[in-house]
Amino acid sequence: MSVPAGVTATLEGGLLSVKGPKGELSLVTHDDISYALEDGRISVGPANASRRARDFWGMQRTLVQNLVTGVTEGFTKTLEITGVGYRANAQGSTLKLQLGYSHDVDFAIPEGITVKTPDQTTVEISGIDRQQVGQVAAEIRRWRKPEPYKGKGIKYRGEFIFRKEGKKK
Repeated sequence: MSVPAGVTATLEGGLLSVKGPKGELSLVTHDDISYALEDGRISVGPANASRRARDFWGMQRTLVQNLVTGVTEGFTKTLEITGVGYRANAQGSTLKLQLGYSHDVDFAIPEGITVKTPDQTTVEISGIDRQQVGQVAAEIRRWRKPEPYKGKGIKYRGEFIFRKEGKKK
């Protein structure tokens, strides 16, 4: 894969580091995979013909691509909150959620993650590390998963909630 302009990649002692306009990320290299940096490209391939090397090859290639994409563009996940009285509000390093509990849920935003609330029912989570962005989104969603009857809860934007029919009279 090619490395865009403004991004530098270094390979030292089992650690691949990628530095770009949004920050720096690194990946611990795998023994069964060969990594090569030549003329603005990062090449990832199996180091030998073993099944284990072939199994790890695609995942390692994707992880390297995520490093490059993260330091150039970053990653974003959007959550939508549905339900009467359910709302979210980002206040500094805390996300305050009102989800129908007797108390508000205060979610501490980790370092390296930005959370915005354009309106009370939308939460945008962004950062340069794809795994961390997804983990934070999953932890917020875990407070109130969408239920199948009315669809109340926190869902990812574009997620389909299978609806069930209620009781019949």
